[in-house]
Amino acid sequence: MKAVAFTPDGLAWYSESGVKPNILVRFDPQTKNFATKSIPSGGGVVRNMAATKDGRIYLACSGVNKVAIDMPERAH
Repeated sequence: MKAVAFTPDGLAWYSESGVKPNILVRFDPQTKNFATKSIPSGGGVVRNMAATKDGRIYLACSGVNKVAIDMPERAH
């Protein structure tokens, strides 16, 4: 399952979720670079995600009954 969101700085974020891997992926279209990090809630399946104006990403994590909130770091 994948979810996608775009932050105001133009970065694309998507999830590679499930049991394994369970990561948040960042794509920078200007540099064409990808970066990954663990999804903050741990397990579950991310079906939806949304970005806020300040760059936070909210992820709805099914199966673990959690909402993960990530404030992405700009340098990975």
